[in-house]
Amino acid sequence: MQRRSWRGPVLVLAMVALAGCGMATPVPAQVVPPAGQAGVSGDTLDANWVPAGYGTLRQDDIALKSSPANGLQIRAIPLDERFIRLLSPDSYRALRELQASKGAQLLAVKERNRLPSYSVWYVSFFALEQGETRFSPQEFIIANTGRDFRPLDIVPLTPGFGEYRLKQREVQSALLVFDGQIDLNQPVTAQLESVPSVTDWNTVLQRVERERALVRSRAAAKR
Repeated sequence: MQRRSWRGPVLVLAMVALAGCGMATPVPAQVVPPAGQAGVSGDTLDANWVPAGYGTLRQDDIALKSSPANGLQIRAIPLDERFIRLLSPDSYRALRELQASKGAQLLAVKERNRLPSYSVWYVSFFALEQGETRFSPQEFIIANTGRDFRPLDIVPLTPGFGEYRLKQREVQSALLVFDGQIDLNQPVTAQLESVPSVTDWNTVLQRVERERALVRSRAAAKR
């Protein structure tokens, strides 16, 4: 079966800005990260913490991608401030606003699971094949630090997500909440139906480190 690269439509609900890597007017750098998000604080001594509004990366540059079977394609983006601040300003704002719009549900998940921290991922399921394609977000597993992490909870973003089926070229998206023990600075893979993701996370980390250096340079020049 011929595989094609991700060509999913832009989701209006998520206000996803995939195009444009040029600089735009910087957003304020004093944005406070979502409470309880794994490993994120306002401590500027964190070497991975950079000002917001100076990034140029695309969402695909920090995404895990997988194609398990039947033309199903998956894209998962970690909504970690240390990573999404490296995106272009429009993409950064879109993902921040997306997460903020579900703040009450995410807080309820945290309280229900009594987590000290959590890792939130924006996950989209896209169908290429004709007919109906079924998917199971509960089986989307992230492997990291020698452990397998399953979703603790799911916050749907698109209507009909709970039906767990797709028509051709339909996209369904949700926020998947995982234990905050996931360390994005270590190798990360994901799998669905025992098929591992095709993204090399080490390549992602190299890209991220280069962009962090560039963001610091741009911010310093602006000041």
